[in-house]
Amino acid sequence: MPKVRQDAWSHEDDLLLAETVLRHIREGSTQLLAFEEVGDILNRTSAACGFRWNAEVRQKYEQAVELAKKQRKEKKRNEAKQQPLLQRQHKPVVYQAEKQEEDILLPEPSKAPVIQQEETGHSGLQLEDVIEFLTSLQKETTASGNIQHQFSQLEMQNQELLEQNKYLNSQLESMTEDYQALIQIMDRARKMVMLDEQDQNYKPQFLMEKNGNLENVAR
Repeated sequence: MPKVRQDAWSHEDDLLLAETVLRHIREGSTQLLAFEEVGDILNRTSAACGFRWNAEVRQKYEQAVELAKKQRKEKKRNEAKQQPLLQRQHKPVVYQAEKQEEDILLPEPSKAPVIQQEETGHSGLQLEDVIEFLTSLQKETTASGNIQHQFSQLEMQNQELLEQNKYLNSQLESMTEDYQALIQIMDRARKMVMLDEQDQNYKPQFLMEKNGNLENVAR
């Protein structure tokens, strides 16, 4: 049964891919074998695993890859010390061949689909890999469009709130002026009432002078 999967990669899938690739590097194996191993577990093609590693996962494990390469070199040196002198002389040639194989199989990470060559010499990139890449790209484009739409709506709501706030501030200023005018009117009315009361309480008092004239003495 052919391996055909179009679902997205989960965090656990990426973690399994990274651990398997790092283990193969430490053990002196090729990363292509690591892709095939992960593909058998996840029911994906080795090309899909290689594309996922180069495009997304590898950049998160650069330091771990360098450490795994150092461990591989250390392991090869230890093995070389235990082998006869003749085999030890041929060891750098073998290591150089493995290094060249690794450089050919694993180009630098790229966001575009990477066509990798299988051991048989045929292209490992299949139709489902392209479909998977385009599907993920479409999801990212749709998500970006939704975010842009939400941002536009928020800008419109913010503009409406600014207009409402401006209108309410103008209303508040008008009400404040009316309130101050009302206070002034009430104050003038109170003073007028107090003057009227004083006039009503005023009672004139007269004093009879010797010549018979009346003089107002209560003022």
